[in-house]
Amino acid sequence: MSDKQSRKTFRHRLEEMISKIREQILSGHYAVGDYLPSELDLSTAFQLSNNSIRKGLDVLVAEGLVEKIPRVGNRVKAPDEDAQTVIRFGYHPILDSQTELPSLLAEFQRKHPHIRVQTVQINNSQGYVRNFLENELIDLFTVNYYLFQDLVENALDLLEPQEPFEEMYPFLRRGFVQDGVMYAQPFVFSPVVLCYNREHFSRQQVPEPDSSWTWDDLLHNSSKLAIKNEQFGFYFHLVNQNRWVIFLLQSGAAFEKDEKGRYRVQGTKLLDGIEKVREILYTPEVYPLMLSASNADAERLFRDEQVSVILTTYFAMNQLKDVKFEFDVAPIPYLHNVSTLLVTIGLSIHRQSKVKSAAKQLVEFLVSEEAQRVIRRKTYTIPANKQMSQRLEEMELNRPSRYQMYKEIIPSFRLFTETNLTLKQLDDVLAECKLYWSGLRSKESLAKNLEQVLNREAE
Repeated sequence: MSDKQSRKTFRHRLEEMISKIREQILSGHYAVGDYLPSELDLSTAFQLSNNSIRKGLDVLVAEGLVEKIPRVGNRVKAPDEDAQTVIRFGYHPILDSQTELPSLLAEFQRKHPHIRVQTVQINNSQGYVRNFLENELIDLFTVNYYLFQDLVENALDLLEPQEPFEEMYPFLRRGFVQDGVMYAQPFVFSPVVLCYNREHFSRQQVPEPDSSWTWDDLLHNSSKLAIKNEQFGFYFHLVNQNRWVIFLLQSGAAFEKDEKGRYRVQGTKLLDGIEKVREILYTPEVYPLMLSASNADAERLFRDEQVSVILTTYFAMNQLKDVKFEFDVAPIPYLHNVSTLLVTIGLSIHRQSKVKSAAKQLVEFLVSEEAQRVIRRKTYTIPANKQMSQRLEEMELNRPSRYQMYKEIIPSFRLFTETNLTLKQLDDVLAECKLYWSGLRSKESLAKNLEQVLNREAE
């Protein structure tokens, strides 16, 4: 081997040693206060002389990662605040209570003292997160399916491709794939389900809901549960994007263009679900129409035992942790097909982040068995890790008896994109449906107006 080749090989081994030890410190393999292997052991492992090993360690000392303790060894150093890598983590604040996120981030920082997580609150307004990404204000963020589609339609180039973790449910991974590339790592999920007060059903001698129920069954039984001036039978926040879309999905049809490239709604089943919503709204004593103001109303009414049955998710059930009565879950009723909406939260990385390596470490921690076990043990939220989601030992909460019912209804999980509508089209359809539900449109005029709106966009 020539002297030039020898020097090149030496430099490569030295750089490899520095890089590997640096990575092991930043990943938490060596914690603050741990001593690195002896210089002799490092010399053997990397095939370098003791003098070269010392030069490499001097680099790590200069970076503030290691400190030399005379006659003892090389110890991992607590980082100076200015030397920490800072991850700006955009997240939805509701996840604090739904996923134990504050305690998870604290544990991550304990394991990775050279990384500091700076949380940034975000919301689901279209364009809001896009603006954060375009101005490089966040490195990593939580993303639901609606936000993901907004980014797919408008800013996919701002998302870092990620490698799938085999431990996650495959159907969750598929939801974040575009053109064969995954852009978000599944974190937690839930289907939309029925949640009901078992004591109300027992008291009124009404059979509890099961997978055979249609919406007519629900209305019929809810009318028996309703008590005038005391409790309603059934409630859900109508205009929540994770609620009303279910009725489009259950119509048994999707919005499609005909051979002339135009949408046709009249004479199809597309509005059958929308019509069923109107029937629910105007069923006497069953549905509290004037209260549909916010997402939290359903769980608040349920907590106060003022409604017997609600449409909800495992996420929102975390608001019921301390209720005194017994409640349970069941599949939602069906119309023309058995479908429910899948609500998934993923973790996406900004492609232009300057701390991508650290952001990937945080993603890996949040989807690790350790973090997913905490979510399973301390919340009602379902972890994306299949094995962790199905373990029931060490639970700190009293689970509904049918808590794991979600495993049996996975074939019914649907995404809003199965309506074939874009986010803009979905908003336009909802605006027209509101007029129909309020009594300002007939079904015929609704169908006509929807065709006009959708075809105007298609032109």
